[in-house]
Amino acid sequence: MKLSLGPLQYFWPRQQTLDFYRDVAAWPLDIVYLGETVCSKRRELRLQDWLMLADELAEAGKQVVLSTLALIEAESELGALRRQVQQGRYLIEANDLSAVQLCRENGVAFVAGPSLNIYNHRALAMLMQDGLMRWTAGVEQGRQLIGELRDAMRAQGEPMPELEVIGWGRLPLSFSARCFTARALDLPKDQCGFRCIEHPDGLPLATREGRSFLRINGIQIQGEEITDLGPELPELRALGVDVLRIYPQAQDGRAIVEHFDLARRCVEPPPRRGARNGYWHGGPGMGVEAP
Repeated sequence: MKLSLGPLQYFWPRQQTLDFYRDVAAWPLDIVYLGETVCSKRRELRLQDWLMLADELAEAGKQVVLSTLALIEAESELGALRRQVQQGRYLIEANDLSAVQLCRENGVAFVAGPSLNIYNHRALAMLMQDGLMRWTAGVEQGRQLIGELRDAMRAQGEPMPELEVIGWGRLPLSFSARCFTARALDLPKDQCGFRCIEHPDGLPLATREGRSFLRINGIQIQGEEITDLGPELPELRALGVDVLRIYPQAQDGRAIVEHFDLARRCVEPPPRRGARNGYWHGGPGMGVEAP
């Protein structure tokens, strides 16, 4: 099983981001996703900066994938997306159907990101004709749905693409045209002051009763809990999962990657370090204790 580092979901200062990925070059990872997936206003790094990092990581033996925005709202964003697709050096993670269309038009193979809606084998087979070579299952798609989709593909005589599952991190639940961080700080979206850079792991949101609930991250809402599929490694292998995705976080990133690197080479599953992912087991995503 391969380990991937998912795209950075948060907005970090330029130097922090560069330093982080230069450290990542020495981590036991097979795949690294680079690029902005949340908000086009986050421009600490431009495409040329991401490509520079991609070259460094590729030299370190990583497969590099350039990730695209999950929500395309303007012609300028479509132009930036087109430049990503046409750079011609690295795979694309398509997080929006606009990216799928551009990849198809340019003959570029792509990874289907978790924000693409793929819920049945017909949709998956159609996208494979367009160039899909790896599918990252959506956050709410658990073992039963993935197993049924895989079985349906086999019944139709269709090969499965590489299958990637989010194994660690706060789950990206939704995206909106509105900026939740700006709203929380009583700021207009167009005059946000890039305040999300002050929250390197998102802005915590609690219920009125004071219970931790969600994380606000610009136009994205995440689950509060850091989910951990490490203990489910045996069933992930049995299901045919090829890649386990770890999302970057501000602290202890290398320790988490090394934990999963050791776990994938062991017969026994590791102890749980994060929260149990209820979605994986067919239940609510949060607050479900292990049986």
